[in-house]
Amino acid sequence: MIYTVTLNPSIDYIVRLDSFVSGITNRTTSEEYYYGGKGINVSCVLAELDLDSTAYGFVAGFTGDAIEKGIRNDRIITDFIKLKHGISRINIKIKAGDETEINCQGPHISEQELERLLQKIDRISNGDTLVIAGSIPNTMPDNIYEIMLERIKHKDVRIVVDATKKLLVNSLKYRPFLIKPNRQELSEIFGVEVKTEDDIEHYAKELQKLGARNVLISLGGEGAMLIDENGNKHKAGVLKEKVINTVGSGDSMVAGFVAGYIKTGDYAYALKLGSVCGNATAFMSGLATKEKINELLEKFDK
Repeated sequence: MIYTVTLNPSIDYIVRLDSFVSGITNRTTSEEYYYGGKGINVSCVLAELDLDSTAYGFVAGFTGDAIEKGIRNDRIITDFIKLKHGISRINIKIKAGDETEINCQGPHISEQELERLLQKIDRISNGDTLVIAGSIPNTMPDNIYEIMLERIKHKDVRIVVDATKKLLVNSLKYRPFLIKPNRQELSEIFGVEVKTEDDIEHYAKELQKLGARNVLISLGGEGAMLIDENGNKHKAGVLKEKVINTVGSGDSMVAGFVAGYIKTGDYAYALKLGSVCGNATAFMSGLATKEKINELLEKFDK
């Protein structure tokens, strides 16, 4: 089974305007909403790739009910901790030429509620995959990733960590199967300016020395690079279509990579499917669909 963890899920409410002026009433041209959170995004794209997953995390209030109901389908088991107080976040994305985001804090999570999640983590078994992704609520310990990974360190679990800075670096001692920094995050981790392909490869291998098995570096419009655990370098480009939305593209890449590897055991194909899924989300208003993924797979090698 694949398990995803989203510690602070949200409803992302997107409003589009011709222009936005602070201090007056603005009228939208359209609105849409999506159920957000990096782990949730991974589960949703895995479902499009015909893989089952169980979604862990915390939800609260009427918005939490909407998130749980909204993502549940035949391929996603929702097994969230229902918090006693507060509501799950509503994040507002204002698209009016430039994009402005208002990301909310989310509900308070007590020690007892956190322990309930950790007990679920304890049930993960040998051969399973655990995807931990995204930021952490400010009411949780800043070493929560380590706390979770410590619970399963003696099991043969395929660990995927998609996080930034210390959250990522401190997880490396648990030898995650996959991490996915971008070029800027590589620069921040090592305190240098990562510019060239050789730089990217060098610092990816430095992360491997710290414990990462496979390092997938997303490069935006330049595609992606993978340094696999055998020391091989793989590259993937991007397809040329109009970019509509980049939110969730990285999560879609993670889902595609995990699915590609589980299905074939081949790192080159995993990178290909990950890149296709990331592109598919970028070319849509929401997350990648099975139809769009299959369409782009046919184009990717042409």
